[in-house]
Amino acid sequence: MAGAVKTILKKIYSLALIFNALISIATVAGIIYGYYRAYPYWQPYAPFLLNGNLFWLALAAAAINIFHCAAIGRVLHISRFLFHHYVYGIFVIVIASTYVVFFTPVSLHGLFFVDDVSVAVTVGRVFLLGGFVLLLDDLPDVSKRVETSLNWIKCKACRVKIALHVSQFITGIFAFYCSLAILFSTIQNGARALPNSFVIISLFITGITSFMLVKRRSWLNITPPEPKPPKLFV
Repeated sequence: MAGAVKTILKKIYSLALIFNALISIATVAGIIYGYYRAYPYWQPYAPFLLNGNLFWLALAAAAINIFHCAAIGRVLHISRFLFHHYVYGIFVIVIASTYVVFFTPVSLHGLFFVDDVSVAVTVGRVFLLGGFVLLLDDLPDVSKRVETSLNWIKCKACRVKIALHVSQFITGIFAFYCSLAILFSTIQNGARALPNSFVIISLFITGITSFMLVKRRSWLNITPPEPKPPKLFV
């Protein structure tokens, strides 16, 4: 019983890390979009943030973390209820997309690029990202072609794992730095405390996750996928 509870908690931990990485990517993408759209009239979170382009490194930190965040839960053996996890993920994505289109004042393609923190829009964002979390968690099971593509990417990553290891540390530093810059800016101007809190916490966790994975040498310990034995009979 204790082993089953531990497995479930570890799975939840893995999903939470993926969810946080997606929040970081979505919120930072929105900031970058606003930065380039208003450039050079808006310098985000100045003077605490040196340059808005540094958000690209924070975004990269979240993207680099996703692989190992998903791998934490992917090795666990949890029984499925009726369908694969990705089926539920696609179902949630479809429902969330429909909700955004018909029940929010923003368009689906602009959901993460508008400065709107209303309850309706926030709910749409949360459920859409939640659907992608379930999809990413079970991505290899979507199809053999997807699994083959992911294995190919993993083989390529093995060739540059030292560079990925170093990049994870460097981008993690900038994710942490961006989080602190937004925090200090928010303390100085508390008018945007609520919307800024999401990206502050998310980037902080992203930075900590990067450091944790670097300490565990996650990229350095990555190995190529084992080749499957050829089928003798077709």
